Amino acid sequence: MLRFALMVCCAAAAIAAAWVSPAVADGAVESLVTAAGPSGSNPRNANDEPAMAVDASRPNVLAIGAHELMDQQPCSRAASTTRGTCTFPVNGLLTNAGVGITGVYLSFDSGHIWSQPTYQGLTAADCDPTVEPCVPKVGPIRTVPNYYEHGLRTLGDPAVAFGPIPDQNGSFSWANGSRLYLGTIANNLTNTSIGEEGQNNATTITASFIDNVTPERIENQANWSRPYFVDPHAATAAFMHKPAIWADNAASSPHFGNVYVCYSDQHSQSRGAATTLFANVATSTDGGVNWKARAVAPPVFNAEQGARFGCTVRTDSHGVVYVFFTRYAFGAPGLGTHTMVKSLDGGQTWTPPREILDMNDACYVTDPLSPFSCVMDGFLGTRIDVTPTPSVDIANGAPTGEDATNELVNVWGDGRFGFNHEVTLLSYSTDGGDTWSDPETVSLPGDRSLFSASAIAPDGNRLYVVYMGLTEPFQSTTANPRPVHGVFVSAPVGADGAPTAWSTVYEGPAGDARGSGFLGVGREFLGDYVYAIATRTYGAGTWTDLRRSAHCPAVDEWRQRSLDAGLRVFPAPWPFADCPDNFGNTDIFSASTG
Repeated sequence: MLRFALMVCCAAAAIAAAWVSPAVADGAVESLVTAAGPSGSNPRNANDEPAMAVDASRPNVLAIGAHELMDQQPCSRAASTTRGTCTFPVNGLLTNAGVGITGVYLSFDSGHIWSQPTYQGLTAADCDPTVEPCVPKVGPIRTVPNYYEHGLRTLGDPAVAFGPIPDQNGSFSWANGSRLYLGTIANNLTNTSIGEEGQNNATTITASFIDNVTPERIENQANWSRPYFVDPHAATAAFMHKPAIWADNAASSPHFGNVYVCYSDQHSQSRGAATTLFANVATSTDGGVNWKARAVAPPVFNAEQGARFGCTVRTDSHGVVYVFFTRYAFGAPGLGTHTMVKSLDGGQTWTPPREILDMNDACYVTDPLSPFSCVMDGFLGTRIDVTPTPSVDIANGAPTGEDATNELVNVWGDGRFGFNHEVTLLSYSTDGGDTWSDPETVSLPGDRSLFSASAIAPDGNRLYVVYMGLTEPFQSTTANPRPVHGVFVSAPVGADGAPTAWSTVYEGPAGDARGSGFLGVGREFLGDYVYAIATRTYGAGTWTDLRRSAHCPAVDEWRQRSLDAGLRVFPAPWPFADCPDNFGNTDIFSASTG
């Protein structure tokens, strides 16, 4: 991803998984997670980047955090035709100032039916798309609550986790109930420096929580906490993003109940001319109210050392904390690694970073137009910046920890087999991350993996992997379809920790990636994540889905004209007038074997 010098990919060896069948084997229930927006609006839905969590004490209870635009203004005619966006920028950000874009969904039946609560906050959904400026107002919102009341708004990159509740003495127990944590990027209502509670920057990481979720409790906004800053001392130059959150959920752990957030802190001391990426971890020992944060690896961003970005955090049954970052390398593609750090004392101190696995970031092509992202499906396609990020899970025996194997499983998207042959790779460790198995391909033949996620049952008996896959090669023109679908696979785990007899639990229908947009019509966007969870009896996965979207010929033609011209040409199409009603209708779907 970090382009510095052209590097040629070498086809590193990887073991091919043994497949039971190429189609649905064990069977799974598919569900539409996101509810359709009002008919006649555009976008009706714009949901992506799902993060999923399971309540270890009540394994039928699931949560999904999502990046979504339900509370944003309907696509502005003036912004679309003059800028190719659906809103005008406010201090550099292409969303309505003060309006949140992080949503939350709950299921109480193992992922068969999902609900999205409605709260009160700042919304721009009632703005007239033909009138500017759009002035947000207080009203019903479909995003995470209690941010507007504290001078903040959510900004995507959702992260969710369940853990135990502390009692009045600070002692954690599942007998007290369970707490759902939701982490997200946040900024203030004007996209400027926050300037309070140690936040000297404009973009930070927050976490809020709600206890003992039920269908009734999630409807009451008062049951949600206020948002708390996970880094109590944010520098002026800090730009924090890509958080992942985890609560130590095994009662056998001496640090049971601790909450950890890993994230990237992108510093620029020279207005963007120089950048340093910090790999950070924040820790809370009191249920997500007070936090301490620190860098766990040297801050780097250079041709020799690359940069660390994107992360996963987990804990084992003994309370050991494992954090994994992607170490990107300069090149096209970049031949980087996965970095692991560990804490043996509940996040107080950390081991030196260690590179555990090689990866190829699959960045063979970058868009010729701003923002010059790595793309896989075609020009002005969906970005793949976090395709190679490690998705790690652990069999820690939650909620008790008693039957833990503590096996670690890691999956990621990789381009080592060459352009148009990108795959999902899996590696596992049964010795606390000291050694890792040779990577094996677990995506279906013919699929080109965009984003991948892993889950392992708490007792280590079964693995699950979900991924989004393209089914056609790279398209050099916007005239051709770009089909993409969600896939969910599973395998039992042998006594030696190795997965065997992989089966396709679910293979979803394809949609056309051209039917998506990033806050407008300028390019595609499918988010950056998928997610999976596992219990002792079932698994579930979630992904961004295009089956209910339609591409827009006028947008396809405009994007191609811009590519041919070497810059975006105007006027651009306005979806309300020039596109099918379901253009931009990106959904979140899930599949569950429960």
